[in-house]
Amino acid sequence: MEFLKGISYNWRGLRMALRTPRLLTMGLIRFAIMLVATIGALMLLMVYHDQLMTMIWARPQSMWLAWLWYLVSWLIAAVLGVIAAVLAYVLAQLFFSIVIMDMMSSATEKMVTGAIAHANETSLPRYFFFLIKQELPRAMLPLLATLLVMIAGWLTPLGPIVTVVLSAIAAIFLAWDHTDLVPARRRLPLQERLQLLRRHLGFHLGFGLWFLIPVANMIFLSFAPVGATLFALEILPSDPEN
Repeated sequence: MEFLKGISYNWRGLRMALRTPRLLTMGLIRFAIMLVATIGALMLLMVYHDQLMTMIWARPQSMWLAWLWYLVSWLIAAVLGVIAAVLAYVLAQLFFSIVIMDMMSSATEKMVTGAIAHANETSLPRYFFFLIKQELPRAMLPLLATLLVMIAGWLTPLGPIVTVVLSAIAAIFLAWDHTDLVPARRRLPLQERLQLLRRHLGFHLGFGLWFLIPVANMIFLSFAPVGATLFALEILPSDPEN
């Protein structure tokens, strides 16, 4: 079952990274980048939280309404905290982590196969912009999908279902952000890469499940390129449409 396979490959990649000093070092650097970006986003949120809450609802004088105000305040803070963490992740990816992700993926591919298919032979600036070009659809598509589901939740009484669907979308696209490293490096068209995602949705859901668990997600995200590369190397030669 691909769902269980996805769960196991995240563990498999983490174990391989912990046994390989080079992969371990790059994973720890990525962990530090995400941690700093997330803390920075949350600190910025705390600075402007009171002003934002005042714009939405000024604190009432009534004691009973004040309790409700505090509850709403913390609920808004929690929602904004999640949004800030996601945006911090995306920004960290676009400006820093995407390079480390590709380096981890390339190192893993070389360890497994002995060579890197379509290895980078361009200048560093062109290589960086190539990675950014590949990362943009992987960052924008989940945001668009999430927005559509959120709108559906607002327009229909499907709140609990929307929560589950949003979590599944986040897990799948966060997993694809890592499994797409090898196909993107091999210059496969975006349409073919999306077809790979569609044919292996169960795997991506299982692989991304760990990314929804607070604290644990920081660790698994840091080393996910390893397990994702192992999976990509497994399916690309044998995939029926490749």
